[in-house]
Amino acid sequence: MRIDERRIPLSDALRPWISEISVTTIAVHDGARTIVEPPDHSAALALRVFPGEHTDLVVMGPRTRALYHLGEPGPFCVSARIRPGHAASLLGRSVAGLRDRAVLLSELWGTPGAQLARELTDVGSDPAGIDERLLLGRVEQAFTSRLAGLPPRQQARSDLTHRASQLLTGRGTTHSEPEQVSATATRLHVSERSLREVFTSTVGLGPKQFARIDRLREVLAYAGEAPWTRVATELGYHDQSHLNADFRTMMGVTPTAYLTGRLPTALRCDTHRPAR
Repeated sequence: MRIDERRIPLSDALRPWISEISVTTIAVHDGARTIVEPPDHSAALALRVFPGEHTDLVVMGPRTRALYHLGEPGPFCVSARIRPGHAASLLGRSVAGLRDRAVLLSELWGTPGAQLARELTDVGSDPAGIDERLLLGRVEQAFTSRLAGLPPRQQARSDLTHRASQLLTGRGTTHSEPEQVSATATRLHVSERSLREVFTSTVGLGPKQFARIDRLREVLAYAGEAPWTRVATELGYHDQSHLNADFRTMMGVTPTAYLTGRLPTALRCDTHRPAR
């Protein structure tokens, strides 16, 4: 089995709100294999195509636990990953209730969500032949419409949370070191309590959990490339046992089991789709 993932270049209008748009498909199938979706602190808008079955447009909330799918040929997904802090503005509601859930966009937007879902079915059922211009145009138009009436207070909350996410992950400091929640709140001139409340509403996770998931994703990038003790030290864990505990909590297996392919039972991708 080979999993193909390609990126669709973002338009200037979408780049402040979307970090990436990718098309993921299983290109070759030579027996069952597990696809791993690691925890993710970002919400995403996903067009999921099951050829001959159905197509849906869902919002994937922040994911605190890994998902394991059967590697089956046919289904593919076009996913627009929303930049941390901006999901609440785009979706028009708190993201806290979307944690570990997939929700039809029509449930959040009503008629405009259902209309966008219908329009995006026109991008095609062949992942290699997706009409990228149509896809980007429709998504951009829908988001622009949603953001046109965004109150200044909501814009300020979105900007504050996005800046906080950069500081918490070390991507907003000159020395590239993640900051603690207290230091982040001080730098942004808000109380820790206010930061936690705004962050949870706009991201769907508390700032500490957000930082934990971000660090775990860095661990996964290192997996198999360096000894676990070194990974733990370089990524700021107290020790390897601390890394192991975080890894098992969020991935469902130990680091060693993960590397050797001893993974939890995998489910069909559409098992995780919303009930209709």
